[in-house]
Amino acid sequence: MIIVNLDVMMAKRKISSGDLAEKVGITPANLSILKNQKAKAVRFSTLNDICKALECQPGDILEYKED
Repeated sequence: MIIVNLDVMMAKRKISSGDLAEKVGITPANLSILKNQKAKAVRFSTLNDICKALECQPGDILEYKED
């Protein structure tokens, strides 16, 4: 299972969900779906934009755990 740790990186960068959604170009609702582990997929372009906005690597926000 892939775990999305966006909250941790957002807290470190002191950025709100609304601000991140605006920088990435997605709706706050879609960002919430991603943050709450409800997303079935994420586009590489979206992941790229999130990493750019948070100045991080994909591994900083994505984690693999066995089911």
